[in-house]
Amino acid sequence: MMTSVAILGSTGSIGTQAIEVAQMHHLRVTALAANTRVDALVQQARILRPELLCIADEARYPALKEAAAGLGCRLLAGMEGLCEIAAHQSSEILLNSVVGMVGLRPTLTAIEAKKPIALANKETLVAGGAIVMDAAAKNNVPIYPVDSEHSAIFQCLQGNRRKQLKKIILTASGGPFFGKKKDELESITVEQALQHPNWSMGNKITIDSATLMNKGLEFIEARWLFDLTPDQIEIVVHRQSVLHSAVVYEDESMIGQMGVPDMKIPIQYALLYPERLSCPTKPLSLTDYGTLTFAKPDFETFDCLTACIRASEMGGSSPCIANGANEAAVAAFLARKIPFLQIGKLVNAAIDTLPSETLHCYEDVERADRMAREFVAEHLTM
Repeated sequence: MMTSVAILGSTGSIGTQAIEVAQMHHLRVTALAANTRVDALVQQARILRPELLCIADEARYPALKEAAAGLGCRLLAGMEGLCEIAAHQSSEILLNSVVGMVGLRPTLTAIEAKKPIALANKETLVAGGAIVMDAAAKNNVPIYPVDSEHSAIFQCLQGNRRKQLKKIILTASGGPFFGKKKDELESITVEQALQHPNWSMGNKITIDSATLMNKGLEFIEARWLFDLTPDQIEIVVHRQSVLHSAVVYEDESMIGQMGVPDMKIPIQYALLYPERLSCPTKPLSLTDYGTLTFAKPDFETFDCLTACIRASEMGGSSPCIANGANEAAVAAFLARKIPFLQIGKLVNAAIDTLPSETLHCYEDVERADRMAREFVAEHLTM
């Protein structure tokens, strides 16, 4: 079992819950990194006393330097700081829970340093899956999924022969707008889109859940994590978020992983693998739920999901383009520059318009991502 962890994205939802897990199981937190929240980061550092402290937004480094005076931490900033933490010898495992494409380079850096990764940054595999998985295989580095769905699949594969897997069932909550049609979503506000029925998450991920883009990204991520073809992944809407996902074997046996919707469970499994220890969450009572429901997704209404599946089938840089376009479009929606349905239109237009190219290195991924963001910026009024 690991005894020390570095956390990228420590002030976010996953990061704060990971700290709770680490404290319960006496893991030493050796490094912390946040994007912009200097005060929250320093407050964590006062309690945990890490060796390294990083703020990704370089403009906030002076504020960090002032607030962290006397803590005895080495202070870092920007992408270089994130990568230094990712490779630093003080930790045995890296939890990467930053949001967006920014997580890719630290992931690759950790792999080159032969450091195991607990991965909560799905964009790492969506944008650069082939590069990441190839590097992980060459360096014999395990990647433990933290997303509840991928953790569930990972858990269901334990003790079974991988070659006998037929397909996976990827569950989706359906988000706050399940059952609605496009004409009902025309006037959706930012506040409405941020009201998730089951999970407490950051703004970007919550919007992705509302558009079902999050499930599309997880579709692509699952392909890379578990070496699947698109037709081996079935998406099922499960409103209660109790069955986190399942696998189907050649004998038609279906094995699923269940639990209350609490991210501490998959976080802990990734950090402590293969151990199963007490977790600071409430137990699942099936009788309290009474009924669990399952439905097919509405691919026509939620065209972000359709875009991701199409991008996955197209291959090459198309998934990266879909991800970059979505990040830019979601930022525009949160800034109230575009309506809700425009997100899906822009993502689909980007993968239909921009060329799909083979990705050989990080720079190729970066270029495809930049093209997608520029496309969105130029077509916000489409």
